[in-house]
Amino acid sequence: MTNFKQRVISCAKQIPRGRAASYGQVAAAAGNPRAARQVGGILRTLGPGSKVPWWRVINNQGYISIKGNWNADKNLQRELLAGEGIEVSDDFRVDMKKYRFIFN
Repeated sequence: MTNFKQRVISCAKQIPRGRAASYGQVAAAAGNPRAARQVGGILRTLGPGSKVPWWRVINNQGYISIKGNWNADKNLQRELLAGEGIEVSDDFRVDMKKYRFIFN
């Protein structure tokens, strides 16, 4: 596993229940602020039994932007976020002013 991948996973694990962060925030916290797409790629590879809360990472405007793969889709991500008390609109949007997690 690359150092960047390890840092991304570590950052994603820091996002508490009921909060969300953007791909760019995770990339910056992991030491590479221009690597938001890579963060998405790393999170997309996690298996279904992963302990990493990948669903707490969404795009900066608050939209669930997952395209879907063999493990997850927008509906699953919305369900997981809602299960933590995060309100997700019908168009898959989260109010980032209300739910954004700020890394220290």
